[in-house]
Amino acid sequence: MNTPTDWPSSLDDAELEELDRYLRAHCGDGDLLLDGVHGMLSAIAVGPVPVTPTEWLPEVLHDAFEDEDEGNRVLALLAKLNDSILAELEVDAYEPILGEIDLDAGPVLSAAGWCEGFSRGIDIRASLWETRLAGDPQLMELLGPVMALAVDEGILTADAEFEKLTDDEYDECLSQVPMVLAAVNQYWRQKTPTEEELAAAPHPDDDDPAPPRQRSGEWVH
Repeated sequence: MNTPTDWPSSLDDAELEELDRYLRAHCGDGDLLLDGVHGMLSAIAVGPVPVTPTEWLPEVLHDAFEDEDEGNRVLALLAKLNDSILAELEVDAYEPILGEIDLDAGPVLSAAGWCEGFSRGIDIRASLWETRLAGDPQLMELLGPVMALAVDEGILTADAEFEKLTDDEYDECLSQVPMVLAAVNQYWRQKTPTEEELAAAPHPDDDDPAPPRQRSGEWVH
């Protein structure tokens, strides 16, 4: 049983709403909202090597803060969100933050934003992810439910035609996301990048352009 001291310090509902309001007030076309930020940080958390805040913050923050207090508050909320992911996975408390879309029958949950963010998290270390995905089918298999959601939402393109997921299949894939992340995290901890893979990957300080956003069969956005 998890004791109170074991439980991760995650954002409460009020903090999530506060961060959501800030992101919505400072977003442009293609910018990530709260669900996307959570997806991106989730990919980074379970990924092959650490990613520093200076690398991922530009994907989240696009406007200057009004003052120091606002900056400190937003950065603190983002840091808490980031730190909570692995802690939640360790105690089986992780749940993806999802968006909502309005349909005639009422609002329904959508993984589109989370998947978009997850793809951008992979993009930050694209070379390591893509090399391993191409060379080890185990990683591709582990990511299967997330990839199915991404294909269904149009975030990921595939060479073959796939039928849209049924509502039950979509819900089943969503329910597997925490297990997928835990398994991928364990995969990278057990099969760390080789020296050759690390040598071939661009260094964060390199001036090379960002990886392409449109890649058939890969993460796209």
